[in-house]
Amino acid sequence: MPISARYVARETAANLWRNRLMAIAAVLTVGVSLSLVGTALLLRQAVNDQLVALGDNVNLQVFVKPSASTAQIATLRAQISETPQVRSFTYLDHLQSYDQAKRLFEEEQGPNGNVIISALTPQTTPPVFEIQLVHPGDAATVAAVFQGQTGVYNVAFPSKSIHDLQSLSNVVQVVLLVLALVLLISAVVLMLNAIRMAIFSRRREVGVMRLVGATAWFIRLPFMVEGLVQGILGSLLAIGIVLLGDLGIRALIHHFPLFHRAVVPGHDVFVTEVIVVLVGLIVGVVGSAVAVRRFLDA
Repeated sequence: MPISARYVARETAANLWRNRLMAIAAVLTVGVSLSLVGTALLLRQAVNDQLVALGDNVNLQVFVKPSASTAQIATLRAQISETPQVRSFTYLDHLQSYDQAKRLFEEEQGPNGNVIISALTPQTTPPVFEIQLVHPGDAATVAAVFQGQTGVYNVAFPSKSIHDLQSLSNVVQVVLLVLALVLLISAVVLMLNAIRMAIFSRRREVGVMRLVGATAWFIRLPFMVEGLVQGILGSLLAIGIVLLGDLGIRALIHHFPLFHRAVVPGHDVFVTEVIVVLVGLIVGVVGSAVAVRRFLDA
């Protein structure tokens, strides 16, 4: 028997309407699970962007001994400039380092900072190389290279901040992806049940179609398209949820300019939405194919 698009569309719509409660449950489960997948992907991108923003700030400081010679400082400058992990650096001499320390202590400790500042002089304040890295995660590696070098007093970098941000990102992503996986499996199971009920309700009609010589694909295709439609509808629902979530995050970050780099660019959001749709299509096709193979061929 020839298969027409009109026949497939009619039978698919009839199957969905007969088992509408199961179909709605499957669509909602797919939507929620895919929205978690999309959220995890956007969160990963946002954290990566925030790490880049952290790298734009001073993320490693090499303090030079106040007694270091001009030759030692020149050697350190050359070594820093030749380090591949270093994007750029700035050298502050005794007076510049002293002015910066005075300003920082006044901002952070207020009047109490004057006690510490009074113990410093431009001559005793160590010069410093302020280094910006290509990747903040390389801070520990670069620090190990310069720590203990001739003329180096100390090497400092915000290791705790970088570690905490990366750890938080990893934990949140794993939790979201595990939840999404569980919900995707639940969605496939719901699709199996919905298609099984559709096949069961039409078992006599399917039997007659077999007797009159209907091909396997003529019988299977409407049921497979049913699962595909559920996957597509779930994907569209997930796209809406992710877009609303992205708009909410943008509105929230508007009040916290410090995290402005955590806003995911529009093209990354678009790529994420495409991935969500593709995953939804795969879930729909896999769920319907397994259901048809298991229940229709039984």
